[in-house]
Amino acid sequence: MLESYSISPDAPVLVIGAAGLDIVGRLCDGLQRETSNQAQIRTSFGGVARNVAENLARLGQSVQLLTAVGNDQEGDQLLEQVSGAGVDIQAVLRTPDLPTGAYMGILNSRGGLEVALDDMRAMSAITPTYLKEHFDLFKGASLLFLDSNVPKKTLRTAMSLARKAKIPVCADPTTASLAKRFEPYLERLFMISPNTSEAGVLCGLPVEDARRTQALKAAKWLVSQGVRVAIVTLAEFGVVYATSETSGRVPAMRTEIVDPTGAGDALTAAVIFALLNDIPIDEAVGLGVSAATLTLNHRGSVYPHLTLQKLYDELVI
Repeated sequence: MLESYSISPDAPVLVIGAAGLDIVGRLCDGLQRETSNQAQIRTSFGGVARNVAENLARLGQSVQLLTAVGNDQEGDQLLEQVSGAGVDIQAVLRTPDLPTGAYMGILNSRGGLEVALDDMRAMSAITPTYLKEHFDLFKGASLLFLDSNVPKKTLRTAMSLARKAKIPVCADPTTASLAKRFEPYLERLFMISPNTSEAGVLCGLPVEDARRTQALKAAKWLVSQGVRVAIVTLAEFGVVYATSETSGRVPAMRTEIVDPTGAGDALTAAVIFALLNDIPIDEAVGLGVSAATLTLNHRGSVYPHLTLQKLYDELVI
């Protein structure tokens, strides 16, 4: 899939986007509004780009993270943790005026997301100028990953620098409210991995988790716009994917959902790793589902024992 690019899988993946503190509460019973609810609450470090970077590093991929965190205790701890996982953090910007990003999610008693809040103001510090100052990272990268928390002008610059460096770009729309930021760049994306709500925004059509034909139609439409690999996640119904040559579906594995946070990021990272290592797309997506399943079973945003062998052990045949 990547043979048209002159890249080396040994070169680092450059990951640009959000990083922050995750606070996730799982309700013990039904949600009662306007009062306190009993729940199990956990904290970990998250952010789409940070999650993807850590997953890649745990799989053995060289990776450089470009994000912004506050000049605060949370920022110190986040950088210590992600660096300890093997991620290069030399390009991370510390912001003196904005706090480290944060995400708050409320899960129902079955592990499904009820509502979430996020504060990623720190990402406004990642300016076009800051990216241009780090063009050497683009030139030395095997691939660029972007999430949509990157400001619009900075996103445009990132796409331009990737084109100059002649590296493929993979994108995660992150949320339905931000998905349109990638709309002008579909023809320049190697891969995009929206969920159904994000795919619906990009395609201008309703896409439901349970309607696999709708999702596959959306994936094929994204390919018709120039995307090389389109993967649409369907929650408990698995994923569908399309390229110009093939398409298919991988069902979700039967598993208890302990915490859905980060599962999509794990899938994206595993597929990127697989494609960089010349694994066929059908197998790559299967490995992505394995990674998502391991994350769903873990109380945290990244499964800490992730390896390629672990993915194959979980793989649905």
